[in-house]
Amino acid sequence: MALAVSACAPQPAAATEVPTTALKHRAELTRNARALIGLDAPVALFAAQIHQESRWRADARSPVGAQGMAQFMPATADWISGLVPDLASNEPYSPSWAMRALITYDLWLYERIRAASACERWAFSLSAYNGGLGWVNRDKKLASSQGLDPLVWFGSVERVNAGRSAANWRENRAYPGLIIRRHQPAYVAAGWGPGICP
Repeated sequence: MALAVSACAPQPAAATEVPTTALKHRAELTRNARALIGLDAPVALFAAQIHQESRWRADARSPVGAQGMAQFMPATADWISGLVPDLASNEPYSPSWAMRALITYDLWLYERIRAASACERWAFSLSAYNGGLGWVNRDKKLASSQGLDPLVWFGSVERVNAGRSAANWRENRAYPGLIIRRHQPAYVAAGWGPGICP
């Protein structure tokens, strides 16, 4: 009977392991992050995000059409390649392009979001990367109308849904936590630099 009970108990999430394919991209990811953000760039965060998006597979393609390591949708890839001259080649299946585009887009989002701390701001930015900045802004407005702090993601804005489908909302709400709390610690421990949200 004890075996049957233990088999039904919730199991902890499997610890993230840094895949060997990530190691060949480490120097370039670090170089790009530091070039765009500075020496204190959260490289472990970006590595964790790529881990979540594609498990470092350059040829990844989602059922809805997201492409490459950074899982850019074609419309987003077109938009960012028109916005940033260094990304004009629009090559989502190129690891170099994908890493630079991911960092560039994350930073673009980060610069447009107000939050209570850098940790909360990056969490909002990740939510926006996954589901769109417009949804983040609508969620913040709804949170405020419900008496929640619109400048805090964890335990506040993450709890409200301004209209996404249930499946999209669940995916979007899990996304920042999976990156920050599950995957990022593995990259920090492997020496990819400091993360965010200590």
